[in-house]
Amino acid sequence: MAGLDDKLAEIYDEVLRRNTGEAEFHQAVREVLTSLGPVVAKHPQYADSAVIRRLCEPERQIIFRVPWVDDTGTVQINRGFRVEFNSALGPYKGGLRFHPSVYLGIVKFLGFEQIFKNSLTGMPIGGGKGGSDFDPKGRSDGEVMRFCQAFMTELYRHIGEYTDVPAGDIGVGGREIGYLFGQYKRITNRYESGTLTGKGLTWGGSQVRTEATGYGTVYFTDEILRASGESFDGKRVTVSGSGNVAIYAIEKIHQLGGAVIACSDSDGYVVDDNGIDVELLKDVKQHRRARVAEYAELRGQGAHHVGTGSIWEVPCDIALPCATQNELDADDAAKLISNGCGIVAEGANMPCTPAAVRTLTDAGVAFAPGKAANAGGVATSALEMQQNASRDSWTFEHTEERLAEIMRGIHDRCLETADEYGLPGNYVAGANIAGFIQVADAMLALGVI
Repeated sequence: MAGLDDKLAEIYDEVLRRNTGEAEFHQAVREVLTSLGPVVAKHPQYADSAVIRRLCEPERQIIFRVPWVDDTGTVQINRGFRVEFNSALGPYKGGLRFHPSVYLGIVKFLGFEQIFKNSLTGMPIGGGKGGSDFDPKGRSDGEVMRFCQAFMTELYRHIGEYTDVPAGDIGVGGREIGYLFGQYKRITNRYESGTLTGKGLTWGGSQVRTEATGYGTVYFTDEILRASGESFDGKRVTVSGSGNVAIYAIEKIHQLGGAVIACSDSDGYVVDDNGIDVELLKDVKQHRRARVAEYAELRGQGAHHVGTGSIWEVPCDIALPCATQNELDADDAAKLISNGCGIVAEGANMPCTPAAVRTLTDAGVAFAPGKAANAGGVATSALEMQQNASRDSWTFEHTEERLAEIMRGIHDRCLETADEYGLPGNYVAGANIAGFIQVADAMLALGVI
């Protein structure tokens, strides 16, 4: 297999054989294995000890039925998942995704990515992920509550502050976390704040958690700019998506002097020549739960909605894909390059296809993979766990400074590791290798378990 030595190709073939039909998981595994050739050549014990094989196999995969009753009295059935992938560094940690596209392969891809992302933060947390094919869009609060209660009625058996700590992801925000935590508390008769993160500030949540993934992606991008003596001042930025990650990435970019001129949702994208009005976008998406087309209508002159084509056609200096996996393909990458884009940083999980990554890196575009660039969310979740464990609450300023410090550390670690293995400036290889080595060394220390 191109890009893999014989030992790694053998491992990948085994992953394909044992996980048929799980394309996203295959993609995530291959992307990591492709970076590990220099590591195996320098440290053959990683391949000889089967630690890589073990790393590609989840420690536990949980699938369960979620029956609930909608507002018409009709019984609905969804499927729930929790993949507890690796606990060598700490309790499993990773979000829950509620979206119709969720199936085992997506949950495994997300959980696999989470192992390395969590390792890069330097925090003592393992990797896991979960979710359901339930779609909260268009559902009433009562329906969402009943679904969340049914989901937690099974999930509660498998989680806990020293076992597995879920958080939010696509389709799971503060409302859903509240319903999930309420049911957990009800069933267990214990107020274990550290069992779920992303909680409300009045009941165990952390400052900056809502903003963390978007802020963290921008902090990482700012470090890329600093490394070449630049800053966000005067830079035009395109951000895909319009959920929490995109909104708070836009907010932080504006604070640092950049101008975000486009964002999107599943119905198209909006271009705002004057720069996206973050407060208006928050009102449209978070309060009205409306589409970005409504933002364009309310914004008026200078803003327009485009219902076809790709947001990556909009000329920009920096692009942050913050929506979902595989949203940016090779053709999109070529458009970005032809329009002068110099940096692409992933705010979502694996939003760029492998072909897009190759196209970008071959053209000399600085590319930051999600496991490094979007690690701010889980890093702040770990800070929330710290506060819960000590019954403490930190200020916004203190928590944001901790987040910024962690993202600077991840950036520097990626570059230093890439340099060490003869791949200067390669953020993908640096992130994969640095994340891998820390987990692999812990797995070797703990024995064959």
